[in-house]
Amino acid sequence: MSVLITILKKNVRQYMMVIALVVAMIAFGFLTDGIFFRPVNLTNLVLQNSYVLILAVGMLLCTLTGNVDLSVGSIVCFIGALCGVMMVDLQWNPYMAMLLALLVGALIGMWQGFWIAFVNVPPFIATLAGMLVFRGLGQVIMKGQTKAPFPKEFQMISSGYIPDPLGGLTIGNTQLHLFTLLIGLIIVALIIFGEVKKRKKQKQYDFDILPAGIWLVKVIFIAAALVAFTVVFALYKGFPNILILLGVLVVAYQFVASKTVQGRHIYALGGNRKAAELSGVKVKWVMFWIYTNMAVLAAVAAMVFTARLNSATPKAGQNFEMDAIAACYVGGSAVSGGIGTVIGAVVGGLFIGVLNNGMSIIGISTDWQQAIKGFVLLAAVAFDLYSKSQSSKIA
Repeated sequence: MSVLITILKKNVRQYMMVIALVVAMIAFGFLTDGIFFRPVNLTNLVLQNSYVLILAVGMLLCTLTGNVDLSVGSIVCFIGALCGVMMVDLQWNPYMAMLLALLVGALIGMWQGFWIAFVNVPPFIATLAGMLVFRGLGQVIMKGQTKAPFPKEFQMISSGYIPDPLGGLTIGNTQLHLFTLLIGLIIVALIIFGEVKKRKKQKQYDFDILPAGIWLVKVIFIAAALVAFTVVFALYKGFPNILILLGVLVVAYQFVASKTVQGRHIYALGGNRKAAELSGVKVKWVMFWIYTNMAVLAAVAAMVFTARLNSATPKAGQNFEMDAIAACYVGGSAVSGGIGTVIGAVVGGLFIGVLNNGMSIIGISTDWQQAIKGFVLLAAVAFDLYSKSQSSKIA
């Protein structure tokens, strides 16, 4: 029992957020008479929040250093405007335009990273300046106009679904997407294999592990949840293209953050900058890479958002930075840095998306939605500070 309590204390942020997400989904399922769990609604939930989740993945690395990036919403506006000019006005090849948009995103990130890392401008100030600069440039490019429509190839980023080479299966009036089911089952098998391998390794090095019964319940719960959502998507049109992109990003960044030297350097920098420098971490280059990466992901989010709207507008990206920051802190990132996971940021983003979607279905006004999300963010940060104070007392 003492081992279980220790493990729960170490992972209290993540467990609490997952439990809160599950409770919120079940509650909205009842409050909406099951409308929330309809395949079309859950698919729209992913599509509507995809850009926030992409931004949250990059923002997580910023929060690990104890900082944020306030410019991402404006970068979304600027890159969207650039895509509009290239694809709508100039009729460029959409793939070449997307590649150039990513390159411009990288250059923007390098520009901001230079001021933060090598000129020692505080990230808050540097990205606040970026927020003003790129919002203004985006509006200059569009001259107050909306750019539309975009080529079908570009729209497929957000509106497309993976094909079904297996032909599908018709059950009554329902068409089942078999390839989606196959992908979902493969993912579940890989996760179970990973959990078993991780547990064996923890045993080998005498780490604290969950009791066998509780560990089994955890694995079964994860597998059942993934199978259920796979079936839901298979009952509609299959996995959206954007969900595959999100999955690749989450897996890649989770691996980088937890399994690589670069990831350890980011956590070390957030935990104690002076100690990290003395340990040989190249702090300036770490900060430069983090903000370059954030701008690239903002460019990806810009294309996803623009493709979903099928238009580039001067108002695009407003408050996106706030949604991404909220997703990270609600998902368990520490305000002071050094604590947080990519999975946690995604769960936090999904929780906010579930709140938005569920409250909209039951008819809560957008004003109250903003207020409720504000209280949720405040509660998450207060919980983080309370947990740290309790830990220091125990120590």
